[in-house]
Amino acid sequence: MLCRRAFYLALSGIVASCALTSVGVGAYEPGDLIVRAGVASVQPNEDSSPLVVDGSVVPGTGAGVDGDEQLGLTVTYMLTEHLGLGVLAATPFEHNIQASGLGVDAGSAKHLPPTITVQYFPMAAASALQPYIGLGINYTVFFQEDVASQLENAIGASGNLSLDDSFGIAGQAGVDWVLSPNWLLNASVWYLDIDTKATFKFADGTRVEADVDIDPWVYMVGVGYRF
Repeated sequence: MLCRRAFYLALSGIVASCALTSVGVGAYEPGDLIVRAGVASVQPNEDSSPLVVDGSVVPGTGAGVDGDEQLGLTVTYMLTEHLGLGVLAATPFEHNIQASGLGVDAGSAKHLPPTITVQYFPMAAASALQPYIGLGINYTVFFQEDVASQLENAIGASGNLSLDDSFGIAGQAGVDWVLSPNWLLNASVWYLDIDTKATFKFADGTRVEADVDIDPWVYMVGVGYRF
């Protein structure tokens, strides 16, 4: 909630400042490459199936995922004055996983969410304010999955965790405030469709599974440079 509130405050500040800024600081043109960097916050909007232990559903349980902040990087290649091809990248996000209903930490994992969107810029190319929307695809890769000691103690055996990679749609909205022919400020938000299956395997043969829809909101505020 705090990350979402801070993002909207930053976005409102950019829009308000742009109202006082003259246009014509530099047109977005076909062939422009716009690179943006800043703080990216992933806030899961997760929904989980009940935990399945050795084939039996455990009512009232599930899997929860916390948020994380990392360095975000986006690149837009302008195809025309109004259309761009955007890529979202970041340093690896790390999330803790909780076993809801059991009251224990279940594990942790890192992921990378490379995302490609086709972006539409509705304003005139020379406008200092450049809002945009985008639609595309996301492929999320999970790695360095670890089982928490709390869950291992509850089961009574050591274990390992695997999370299936995910492929889904992605939506995006953002705004650039062009400060000069090269420099700009940016605020943007994504919604990513990320679905995975978590599988815990323990040395005593116990197997725990859950289907998790992570579906995070990703917020980013940063600076950009146009080449």
